[in-house]
Amino acid sequence: MAMTTVPEQDIRLLRDALGPLRDREQVAERLLESSAKHSFDPDKELDWDAPVEEGKWFWPPELLSLYDTPLWHKMSEKQRFDLARHESAALASLGIWFEIILMQLLVRHIYDKPVTSNHVRYALTEIADECRHSMMFARMIQKGGTPAYPPPRIYHNLGRVLKTISTTPGSFAATLLGEEILDWMQRLTFPDERVQTLTRGVTRIHVVEEARHVRYAREELRRQMVTAPRWEQEFTRLSCGEAARVFSICFVNPQVYTNIGLDRREAVAQVRASGHRREVMQSGAKRLTDFLDDIGVLRGPGRRLWKRSGLLA
Repeated sequence: MAMTTVPEQDIRLLRDALGPLRDREQVAERLLESSAKHSFDPDKELDWDAPVEEGKWFWPPELLSLYDTPLWHKMSEKQRFDLARHESAALASLGIWFEIILMQLLVRHIYDKPVTSNHVRYALTEIADECRHSMMFARMIQKGGTPAYPPPRIYHNLGRVLKTISTTPGSFAATLLGEEILDWMQRLTFPDERVQTLTRGVTRIHVVEEARHVRYAREELRRQMVTAPRWEQEFTRLSCGEAARVFSICFVNPQVYTNIGLDRREAVAQVRASGHRREVMQSGAKRLTDFLDDIGVLRGPGRRLWKRSGLLA
């Protein structure tokens, strides 16, 4: 029986195709090992019955939207502490919104993939993490005695559109946008002894577990921006830029200012004019924007949308 010879070119193509899949499985295996060692149950890890600590912030003052504005210097100490309490609740509400979107995007991503792969197993592990995070954030809001702060209805509905039309690389780009800026702020929060012990505990858990999620999303987005069709890459650049614009608008809910007795319009205007706030947001986004620039996401009209968002200098 004659043996069929496989052309060398076909062997190279097959090797090139399998390489990224092997790499994807290896990354997922390492993340699964880390998850087994460093995952937390917030209900057991944190003391939810401890009283609120007098004289401690719910969020570092330098990270508050009005910090060092003319309005900040007129505010009483009580108003500043109330701003931190309500703004931390607004950020937690934003985090829940993003995580619910992310969970749906991850389920879509793995729908057609092999269910026994490490890649799918880690996606399911991340979904479980995000479920716990959302419940943890909701419980923190209740502990602070504030209302929840959902995004404006128009952006809530835009989230529905994103979940419907997002490309795979677009999903992972949006994931990183929702995770990395909050992660940067939380890394400054959990070691800060001026901040409530509960807030520090919540941010510590989130930082440790989100580090894995960021690695997973970065590795997948890098692969996708190489292998995706050109139209998908271009659409991802646009959708990512639009997501950055929406994210920057939703980052603080203006209802916070009304609820602590400030003039809403004046507060919003001063936040927009604040050089300190612009520096904080761009510093928080820099690690992400450097990465997105490196893999070719920040190009063309999408880059202009990032500039408009204020997250890119």
